[in-house]
Amino acid sequence: MMIKPSDQAVGSIEAMKAVFARDMKVAFRQRQDLLNPLLFFMMVVTLFPLGVSPEISFLQEAGAGILWVAALLSVLLSLDHLFRHDFDDGTLEQLVLQPQPLFLLVLAKTMAHWVLTGLPLVLLTPVLGVMVHLDGNSIAILCLTLLIGTPVLSLIGAIGAALTLGLRSAGVLLSLLIIPLYIPVLIFGTGTVAAAAEGAPVGAYLALLGAFLVLALTLAPFASAAALKVSLSNS
Repeated sequence: MMIKPSDQAVGSIEAMKAVFARDMKVAFRQRQDLLNPLLFFMMVVTLFPLGVSPEISFLQEAGAGILWVAALLSVLLSLDHLFRHDFDDGTLEQLVLQPQPLFLLVLAKTMAHWVLTGLPLVLLTPVLGVMVHLDGNSIAILCLTLLIGTPVLSLIGAIGAALTLGLRSAGVLLSLLIIPLYIPVLIFGTGTVAAAAEGAPVGAYLALLGAFLVLALTLAPFASAAALKVSLSNS
């Protein structure tokens, strides 16, 4: 019996749903890995005024940058676990052997990572934005930039996590590989909030962030899938 293209599409979607649901269940069983990035995000933003300057004018100017850098580092902190547990228990090899395209399964895992890590950071941002004395408009723009930018961080980070899978000192190598690729997202994310605070139009900044997201969604899953195959073949 021949499988129709529509049947293949349905099978791929069901496989993505299964991978997404599994990653969500596993994450809630390992709450420490789930909470560490959020606690790190809150601690960095809370301690920064104490270590640098508690002046309201300084915090209003630097607040968006503080939150963006803290969010970036929080996502980076969680990336080492994106494929690590599946690699250790053999699940990753089974995913590679599945008839569905590997890049779709990787995309599902990356989406689960963002829901568990990036989305909670966005939800915490209004509270922490008030702590650094940002006004309501700046907080709204900041949340929007993080909502667009954090999926890009997860998608790009998945490439680095796949490349460093199974290596010693993988966390250090992951940081060296990924942080340079994060810089454009960081620049335009903070630049959008700065432009909004000055009353300038932010449409161009948001369009560039959206372009980054579309580009990452288009290319990153393929790169991550190829990197996983290379890492597994070398392990």
